Amino acid sequence: MTYNQILADLKSKKYYPIYFLYGEESYFIDVITDYIENNVLDEGQKEFDQTVVYGKDTDVPTIVSHAKRFPMLGHKHVVIVKEAQEIKKIDDLLSYVNQPLESTILVFCYKYTKLDQRKQLAKSLSKIGVVFESKKLFEYQISEWINKQLGIRGYSIQSKAALLMTEFLGTDLSKVSNEIEKLCINLPKGTEITPTHIETNIGISKDYNVFELQNALGKKDVVRANQIINYFAANQRDNPMVKVVGLLYGFFVKTLIYHQVKGKNEDTIAGALSVPKFYLKDYKIASQNYNMNKLTRIISSLREYDLKAKGVNNVTATDGELMKELVFKILH
Repeated sequence: MTYNQILADLKSKKYYPIYFLYGEESYFIDVITDYIENNVLDEGQKEFDQTVVYGKDTDVPTIVSHAKRFPMLGHKHVVIVKEAQEIKKIDDLLSYVNQPLESTILVFCYKYTKLDQRKQLAKSLSKIGVVFESKKLFEYQISEWINKQLGIRGYSIQSKAALLMTEFLGTDLSKVSNEIEKLCINLPKGTEITPTHIETNIGISKDYNVFELQNALGKKDVVRANQIINYFAANQRDNPMVKVVGLLYGFFVKTLIYHQVKGKNEDTIAGALSVPKFYLKDYKIASQNYNMNKLTRIISSLREYDLKAKGVNNVTATDGELMKELVFKILH
């Protein structure tokens, strides 16, 4: 089942005896678990009919003991196992899975790892309950996810503003979700969110950020690139070099890939770069300004300066000084 299907069923009070939620992205697991924890039982019932345990502090026999208890007040007994990846001998759960108690909702939060689909436990879970893999989104999917989340709440967002959030917050959906909530609290419903809103409410400069630096470097705009890097040097805490180098590395690697696939249709190129099609113009411009030999040298410099920022072959240079040197090497 998909994330949206699971939530839709929960909201319509269609429950399954077991929810096994696993995978690398904790956000979706947390949202589903929080909904069950907060909404299946009312406050009076929770004290008697809701049990929360942690994998590192429990074992399968104890969990099964909780799961086999009938509800005292309500129609359901909810058992939530957080940090379930810490449970030893998880396969011992099979006997309960084969004969679950219908009045129990048993939830496993099995984060940051996979459920072995080859084993009988996974096969049996799929027959009687919900097995959901929470996959991390790729960077190019985050902007679209931000757009959808704001749309659900009655807002829209300009593509540049969504990209700003993505560049600044990365792929941590919990962090992105918190910032989306902040925007919705501070802005009236129906607002089209712009880079200015992002700067005011989240603290990301709309003029001095890595996205603008990428654009300036891609266009070989020496003056603008130096303005931005001087700003970064003066505000190193908000613009750590390791993060800047990592994002620039991704940009120039994708520009190198663009050289290899240019001439093909836009869908093929966007797929090769793992970016939405409307970003392709940026890589096209950069590919016109940097040939493959130059891009190879830039990528080598980015690796070198990443190590220097971490103290390798660098004793005295500050991040600000290193960033200025790096930008000079890229542009010349």
